[in-house]
Amino acid sequence: MIRLLLADDEDLIRGALASLLDLEDDMTVVAQAATTTDAVTRAREHRPDIAVLDLEMPPADGLVAAEQIRAELPIHIVLVTRHARPGVLRRALTAGVSGFVPKTTPATRLAEILRDIAAGQRYVDPDIAASALTEANCPLTARELDVLRAARTGESVQAIADHVHLAPGTVRNYLSSAMTKLGVSTRHAATHRAWEEGWI
Repeated sequence: MIRLLLADDEDLIRGALASLLDLEDDMTVVAQAATTTDAVTRAREHRPDIAVLDLEMPPADGLVAAEQIRAELPIHIVLVTRHARPGVLRRALTAGVSGFVPKTTPATRLAEILRDIAAGQRYVDPDIAASALTEANCPLTARELDVLRAARTGESVQAIADHVHLAPGTVRNYLSSAMTKLGVSTRHAATHRAWEEGWI
């Protein structure tokens, strides 16, 4: 029996998927979660064979939860996403994620993929893989990315500065530089663009 953890902040989608996967003879949903924090907690408590995580979950994202779970437990991770962001694929594979599928995947197909992953295989959606091969290189420096990553929470420049151990003026300079390179007028737009591209 393949034991599953499902994590998605949309209750209707998570509940429907749980019901459909529970119909499979060789699968059982042992836990559900609506946040990345709960997903990590449930993984520790239930130790499922596979954790199916929505990529766009609060308060962090599914990839952060995947990294935390994989750091502690030998659990297979499948990330499910509505938006195929190629840069995230590279980070996901580096983190040891076993599967990367779009939310448009039918439940019967997802069940087949989960069986393959339980048997030790990996699965990456062909469209996501194709777009990853053609993605643009990131124009931002490592420091600019660090600042944008810290800025995702929407905190003040001072809070960002404290988080990345830089002076507030230096943080403003990095934010300004990143905004210029990305052709946007706000730091929110810069962080969103970097996140959508999978750079942070």
